[in-house]
Amino acid sequence: MENKQTTTVTHSCRQLLGKNWSLLIGRPLSLRVWYDRDGNNLPIEERTVYVFKAKGIRRMTVYDPVPPALEALSGSNIEIIVGVPNLQLQSLQTAAGARTWVRDNIQNYMPGVRFRYIAVGNEVDPNNPDTSEYVGLVLPAMKNVHDAIVAAGLQNQIKVSTATYLAVTSGSPPSQGSFKENAKEFMEPIIRFLAQNNLPLLANIYPYLRHLGTPQGDPRYSQLTERDVVLKDPVDDRLYKNLFEALLDTLYSAVERSGGRNIEIVVSESGWPSSGDLDASPQNAETHLRNLMKQDRTKGTPKRPGKPVETYLFAMLRENLHGGSETERHLDLYLAKKEKERKLGIKTPIKNPIFNSFFLL
Repeated sequence: MENKQTTTVTHSCRQLLGKNWSLLIGRPLSLRVWYDRDGNNLPIEERTVYVFKAKGIRRMTVYDPVPPALEALSGSNIEIIVGVPNLQLQSLQTAAGARTWVRDNIQNYMPGVRFRYIAVGNEVDPNNPDTSEYVGLVLPAMKNVHDAIVAAGLQNQIKVSTATYLAVTSGSPPSQGSFKENAKEFMEPIIRFLAQNNLPLLANIYPYLRHLGTPQGDPRYSQLTERDVVLKDPVDDRLYKNLFEALLDTLYSAVERSGGRNIEIVVSESGWPSSGDLDASPQNAETHLRNLMKQDRTKGTPKRPGKPVETYLFAMLRENLHGGSETERHLDLYLAKKEKERKLGIKTPIKNPIFNSFFLL
């Protein structure tokens, strides 16, 4: 039965990938991408995971531990970040609750699924009325999940963290970055916990959002295409040619000021919308994403040179049920590519074009 299902998925994906199939096999790329699932028009999980593999995507983020997605990932050799949604933080306020969560959502899927990070909570912010109610829940949940991971003997394989964002920071140039006064009480204990346990901080970093706030700025700086120095930081004469590096180093400064000098930041989300607002177009999205991939392979940032930045692109598919702003529904790698082709008058020969082509592949 298992072999029959695999054969069916393989045949379906060969059809969907069309004549590009042979070019994809043996052409793995060091990509890390979100597997977004907030939609009613998405392909089945097995097909999605199969194409992730075919595209050479070695790491993936899954917002929450949905059984069909985890079952499809079994045996794929794709490492994943799995999230604990904010609504589930209350259930992890006890050691017993965390042990149950780890058993049901992690251990039950091992060794078939390769878990890399657990993101306990997403973009919780004392200044944001949509998430402020979770402020007191994040750190206790992180501690309990970490203890459960240690008790299971998995601490060398799976790292526990939380996903934050730049709205909790302030300061310019990057060396002056710090957590905002009314966010310090929330963030500083988290940073100390991560530092004590040699755990990374996950961060969602979108140069597009900062560009949207300063539309008079040079778009090349936001899209990582500027060749000249735009920002000079007097500390160690650091020079910045792109906004991504500046934003990441601002967060590094804030983390260091809170006792996390040795903490690594993993960029758990980044992307550029193809529609919905100022400078959101398929062409700009492709330019930004291609340059972000190059950034990922370079030697770090001016503040943290010598180490590539582990970055996860948001996202693979367009979520037609995703809430928030219009741009948030246009952060996909696939349909944005199709929009560009339509504008250029390029016709796709496959009637069902799911997975036929992506910006980066």
